[in-house]
Amino acid sequence: MKHFSLIIIALLLSVAAFAQTNIETDFTQTKVLKVSGKTTEKAGHIVFDGNDHLTMTYTQPEGEYFIIEGNMVKINLDGKKADLDANKVKMVGLQRSTLLNCLNGNWEQAATDNNAELTVTEEKGTKTVSIVANGKVPKGGYKSVVLTYRLSDGKIIKMVLEEAIGTINTYNME
Repeated sequence: MKHFSLIIIALLLSVAAFAQTNIETDFTQTKVLKVSGKTTEKAGHIVFDGNDHLTMTYTQPEGEYFIIEGNMVKINLDGKKADLDANKVKMVGLQRSTLLNCLNGNWEQAATDNNAELTVTEEKGTKTVSIVANGKVPKGGYKSVVLTYRLSDGKIIKMVLEEAIGTINTYNME
C-alpha cells in the first residue's frame, strides 16, 4: 500500500510539473483540411493565465483571434466571427474544456470528456501526452490531442489537435 501511495504522489508531481500555470509565447499554426488537403499557415501570440482565460491573437493574418474568457468563447477566424457561450453551445463547451484541461495538465479529464485513452511517454528530452479517442468522437470533440513538453523546463512546445472531421491544427510554441 505504501508503494502504491508513493507511485500516486510521483504521478501527481509529474503532472503538476507540466501543468502550465502561465503561458505567454509566440506560436505558428499549420492547419490541414482532411477533405481537400489544403494547408494554411498562421502566426500569433498566446497568453494563458493558468485558469480559464486564453487569448490567441494572430499577427498573420492580422486581426484574427481566439479568446476564452470564463464561459465565453470569442472567435474571429477564417472569415467567421462569433461570441459563444460555452454553457449554451455544447460543442463549444467541449472544445473549451478540452483546451483548458490540456493546458492545465488535467489530461485525464480531457481524455474522459473526449471518450479517449491517455498515454504519456518521454523521449529525447521531451514528454509527450497523447489523448486518442476510442471509437466515436463526441460532437465537437477531438479525435486526438498531442502535447509535447520540454523536459528541461516543462514548457509546452507543440500542440496538435485533430478534430472529429479530420482537420489537423498544429501549434508550435517558441
